[in-house]
Amino acid sequence: MNNKKNDSFILQAGILAASGIIVRIIGILYRSPLTSIIGDEGNGYYGAAYNIYTIILLLASYSIPSAISKVIAQKLALKEYRNAHRIFRCAFIYVFVVGGLASVLTFCFAGVLVDENAVPVLRVFTPTIFLSGILGVYRGYFQAHRTMVQTSLSQILEQILNAVISILAAWLLMRAAAAAGADSATLAVRGAMGSALGTGAGVLTALLFMMLLYHANSGYFRRRVERDPTEEVLSNRAIFSMIFLVVTPFILSTFVYNLSTSLNQTIYIRIMKDIKGLNSSEAATLYGIYSGKPMVIINIPIAISAAVSSAMIPTISGTFATGDREGTRNKVALAIQATMLVAIPAAVGLGVLARPVTQLLFPQPESLDMAASLLRLLSVSVIFYSLSTLTNAVLQGIGEVNRPVIHAAIALVIQTVVLVPMLMFTEFNLYSMVTATLVYSACMCVLNQWSVRKHLDYQQEIMRSFVLPGLSAAVMGGITWALYRLLFAALGSNVIALAVSIVAAVVAYFALVLKTGALGREALQSIPGGRKLGELAERLHLLSE
Repeated sequence: MNNKKNDSFILQAGILAASGIIVRIIGILYRSPLTSIIGDEGNGYYGAAYNIYTIILLLASYSIPSAISKVIAQKLALKEYRNAHRIFRCAFIYVFVVGGLASVLTFCFAGVLVDENAVPVLRVFTPTIFLSGILGVYRGYFQAHRTMVQTSLSQILEQILNAVISILAAWLLMRAAAAAGADSATLAVRGAMGSALGTGAGVLTALLFMMLLYHANSGYFRRRVERDPTEEVLSNRAIFSMIFLVVTPFILSTFVYNLSTSLNQTIYIRIMKDIKGLNSSEAATLYGIYSGKPMVIINIPIAISAAVSSAMIPTISGTFATGDREGTRNKVALAIQATMLVAIPAAVGLGVLARPVTQLLFPQPESLDMAASLLRLLSVSVIFYSLSTLTNAVLQGIGEVNRPVIHAAIALVIQTVVLVPMLMFTEFNLYSMVTATLVYSACMCVLNQWSVRKHLDYQQEIMRSFVLPGLSAAVMGGITWALYRLLFAALGSNVIALAVSIVAAVVAYFALVLKTGALGREALQSIPGGRKLGELAERLHLLSE
C-alpha cells in the first residue's frame, strides 16, 4: 500500500461512488430476469425476509466499516499506528461474538420474525450475517487509510457473484420444486431462497478478496507498527470499550434510520391482510411491486451520497480530531455541493422518465403502470435521502453519534402516524407507502441539517448547492422529456429513445451547471477526470469563472 495519502476525499468518494453505481446497475440488470423467474410473489417473500435480515445485519455488523474507519482514522491522524492495528485486531473478536450470536438467534427465531412462507428465505440469509461482520472490519481498516479502491473492487465482485448465483440458484431450486409438483406459493419461496443464496455467495467472495489484499499489504502494516514510537499502548479492555462506545451509536443510528422500511412493510402486510381482506399471496405480490421495482431503481443515485458519506467519515474524523474546524466545515460544504449536483438531476430525470425506465428494467405488463407511477412520486426522495445520509455521516464524524439516532426515531414516529391512518381509511395502499417514505426522509433532512449547523457552526450555502443545480435540472428535465417523446413517436423504440434522451440529459445538465456557475473551476478539478472535463469546458466556453 502506498503511504502517500490523497487529501481529496472527493476523489475517493468518486471512486466509491463509481463502484456504487456499477453495483446498483448490476443489481438492476439481474433483478429484472430474477423477477421474471420468481415473480412478484417471490419478490414479496424475498423482500420480507431481506428486510428482517437487513435489520439484524444493521445491529450485528453493517455499521462496522464506518465505525472502525472512524476510530482507526483518529489514531492514524495522530500517527499512533500500533494502537490503530490493535483496534483492527480487537474488532475481529467483536464481530465474531456479535455476528455469530446474531446468526444463531436469527436462524432459531425466524418463525417469529417473518410470516411462514418467508421463514426458509430468512434462514438462508443467516450465515451471511456472520460473514458480513468480518468483511466489514477489513473494509473499515482500508477506508481508515482514506483509500476506497479496495472496498470498491470488493463491492463489484460481491455484486457480480450475487447476480450470477441468485439467478442460477433460483432457477435450479424452482425447477426442482416444479418437478416435485409444488404449488405456486412453494415455487415462489424456492425462488426467493435462491436469491438469498446469491447474497451469501457475493459476501463470501468479497471477504476472500479483502483477505488476499490485506495479506498482500501485511508487510507494510507490520513495518509501520514496528517503527511506531508511541509509548502509550491501549489495553484490550480500553479498545473494546472504545469500539463499543463508537459502534453502538453507529449501530443504533443506522438501525433506526433503516428501520422505516421494515416497519412500513410489516404495517402494510398486516393491514392489507387483517383489515383490507387480502390473503398472504396477494399482499406479498403487491409489496413485491413496491420493494422490488421503484425502490430498487431509486437506490442507484442514492449510492452516490452513500459513497461520499463513507469517504467523509474517516476524513472528517481526522480533521476534527486535530482541531481543524474550518477545514471540517469546508469538507462538509464541498461534499453537500457534490452530492446535490448528482441527486437533484437524478430525481428530476427519474421523475420525467419514470415509465420508460421502468419499462426497460421491469417490463412485466401487469405491474408496469403502478411501478412507474410509484417511481415518479418516489423520485423526490432521492434528494432527501441523499442529503440525510450525508449529514448522518457528518454528525458521526464530528462525534455527535447520538444525534442521528434521535432524529431517526422522531422521523419514524411522524411517518408512522401518517402511514397507519392512510392505509386504514383510504384506498391509497402502496401510495401510502410512498407518502410515508417522503415524510420520513424529509424529516431526517431538516433535523440533521439543524444539528450540523448547531454543532459545527456551519452555515449552509444555498445558491450554488441547491438553487442553481435545481434550475439546471428543471431545464434538463424539460429537454429530456420532449426529446424522449419525439424520438419514441418517430422510432417506436423505448430503448433507443431512452438511451439518446439520457445521454442528451447528461450533456445538457453538465453544460448548464457550468454555465450557471453551479459547478466552478476548482470544484470541477477536484472530481475524478475533472481536469480533462475542465479543458473541454474551456474550449466550449462553458466555464463561468
